[in-house]
Amino acid sequence: MADPSEKLAKSLESLKLLQDKGQVALRSSELSRTDRERLLKNGFIREVMKGWFIPTSPDIREGDSTPWYTAFWPFCSQYLEQRFGEQWNLSPENSLSLHAGNWVIPKQLMIRADKGGNNLVQLIHSTSLIDILSPSALQEESDNLNGIRVYSAPAALARCGKEYYRQNPIDARGVLLSIADSSQVLPYLLDGGKSVIAGRLAGAFRNIGRIDIATDIMDTFKSLDYQISESDPFESVSPILSSKRSESAYVSRIRLMWQDMREDILDIMPHEPGLDRYPDEYLERVDEIFVDDAYNSLSIEGYLVTGDLIEKVRHGQWDPDGNESDLEQRNALAARGYWEAFKAVKESIKSVLNGNNPGVIVRRDHSRWYRALFSPSVTAGILKPTDLAGYRNMPVYIRGSMHTPLNVEAVRDSMPTLFELLEEESSAAVRAVLGHFLFVYIHPYMDGNGRTARFLMNTMLASGGYEWTVIPVERRGDYMASLEQASVYLDIKPFANFVSQFTHTNGSVPPPKSVRS
Repeated sequence: MADPSEKLAKSLESLKLLQDKGQVALRSSELSRTDRERLLKNGFIREVMKGWFIPTSPDIREGDSTPWYTAFWPFCSQYLEQRFGEQWNLSPENSLSLHAGNWVIPKQLMIRADKGGNNLVQLIHSTSLIDILSPSALQEESDNLNGIRVYSAPAALARCGKEYYRQNPIDARGVLLSIADSSQVLPYLLDGGKSVIAGRLAGAFRNIGRIDIATDIMDTFKSLDYQISESDPFESVSPILSSKRSESAYVSRIRLMWQDMREDILDIMPHEPGLDRYPDEYLERVDEIFVDDAYNSLSIEGYLVTGDLIEKVRHGQWDPDGNESDLEQRNALAARGYWEAFKAVKESIKSVLNGNNPGVIVRRDHSRWYRALFSPSVTAGILKPTDLAGYRNMPVYIRGSMHTPLNVEAVRDSMPTLFELLEEESSAAVRAVLGHFLFVYIHPYMDGNGRTARFLMNTMLASGGYEWTVIPVERRGDYMASLEQASVYLDIKPFANFVSQFTHTNGSVPPPKSVRS
């Protein structure tokens, strides 16, 4: 009789063959019934809908949405290709959001397909697909974004409903800003004489300051004797008025989010006291809070650290070669890295307190903070030196989040934009809240994004005279939920309210919380 472990190993070999082909959407027919049942029982696959599965891991907790959110887009791509071949696109509205760089997992994904049947397909974690009959030759006006078939941006603009502009103003403006001239959209508008949509698009372009495109659309339709009336589909004036084509929809999105969110932050955050007049005293207070900050910041990231360990590392008493209790390297290396990064951040804050532009300082120094966080792991041979060679070069996901961080190319576009915004912003409170949020929204590194974002936040707080702010690990759930609201629903108020609870000025700083040892 075969050993159970041997049987499971054979089933895993069958699964590996499929994964080696890049498959994420697994049909039941691609695995034998025996393999399928064995892999399900042991937690190596999970059913998404009847007859379809995704690979997962046995150590994933019940109810954890991370495997599904990670697999969502490749699953949809492969599932839809197998159902409809090349004859499908996302809806114009879903297409526009992806063109704008918004890869948040939608509750319902709408598909247009030549063999669609208005079928609702329920998936896991309250997500679904609906396919709508659309017999037109979809492939002639399609783009492919990371394996997802979408309408081209001009074609989607010529097809989306007016509600989209009110419900998704940042996405809509981001795509509009990527259009070079009227010749990109006019063919889709003139095909069928879409005068109502043309008037709406003209109003939308005028809203973002693209008067040239708005005028061309109106003049072209009038010259062909169409009755056309311009109407602005947005509910408000654009925070960015541009006469130039945006280099990237991702860049436009970052700028639009900043402008849209900053007023809410100004309304919520405590009054800015101004740059501290006594830099040395300020840095002494930062030193005093290090143990409390390190304990909480590392614990938020899941490291099991104690006050004793932090103090040993701080005073150079951590000795993994001579002390067996120091051999639990993961946590100890994280603590050592945090101490090295903390010292580097203090140097950055010193430059800020001396009157240098905080955005310029963070642009210059953030990679040094990151290298300090992980250099002990390189020294120990756990990481390769190349792991610290700049921004990530592969996708990354946030556990349990519906937000998908930016792709590799978008990271390189968006990080310089973030620093430009930090350099240009007059409010330290806005720099702190949006600097933190947008750093984790972009997620430029494979690891350490949360810690680096909190360092960035505290550097920006120092630039306005606020004290170093510790995010307590006991409030991790609220902290992550508020970031999720900002990332998925573009609502910065919960995060600003959360940060404001722990932000103080000199004279109102609470004593450090006791650190568990």
